[in-house]
Amino acid sequence: MAKFYGIGVGPGDPDLLTVKATKLIQQLDVLYTPKAHHGGVSVAEKIAQPYLPADLEIKQRHFPMVKDLATKEKSWTAIASEIVSDVQAGRDVGFLTLGDPSVYSTYSYILARVQDQIAVETIAGISSFSQIAASLSIPLVLDDELLTVVPATTDEATLKSALALNDNLVIMKVATHWQMVYQLLAAAGLLDQAIVVANASMAGQEITPVQQLTADSKLPYFATMLVKKHQRLVE
Repeated sequence: MAKFYGIGVGPGDPDLLTVKATKLIQQLDVLYTPKAHHGGVSVAEKIAQPYLPADLEIKQRHFPMVKDLATKEKSWTAIASEIVSDVQAGRDVGFLTLGDPSVYSTYSYILARVQDQIAVETIAGISSFSQIAASLSIPLVLDDELLTVVPATTDEATLKSALALNDNLVIMKVATHWQMVYQLLAAAGLLDQAIVVANASMAGQEITPVQQLTADSKLPYFATMLVKKHQRLVE
């Protein structure tokens, strides 16, 4: 029976795709790859490129990065309908997504629209924050400590509360609201306990202790922050 597969490609290094993901890609009839801009490239497809068969049909689809929910939902519904048609025609269909499919992934919006109509399987991937902790050779969370993952796009009160209540914090999409994040860290006295990793595991990866930055620093789009309240993250 044909099936739809959501495939996490990990944070950026092609070597970090799972063995299961690479084997599955070889067996697909169709592969959907998301891109943020018309005429742009799919980052997820670029990561998986070493494993893509030459004869695999690839469908790049635009996922608009806008605030208007109606615009995004229209795109999600159209792409989901196309995927359902492919699977119902007897084709095994894959969808690539950065990191892990269950963490802030475009795949989740497609999944919600197709899972009652076709068979679905989700293939886990390595998240950016797991890779960041590994690259720094530090534990992400220990014993009875708390760990929270929060997007910097949340409101200031929520982020302030998360900093106060948790031992460890992962802040995603930190470049989009950097000044607010920096000021909250400074007010909490946590500049020495925070580090930013941009383009994790990709070419051009940058690891920067927050103590070396300012509120006016400009960060790359793929930047994630790790805050560990009980460990200094500066040399």
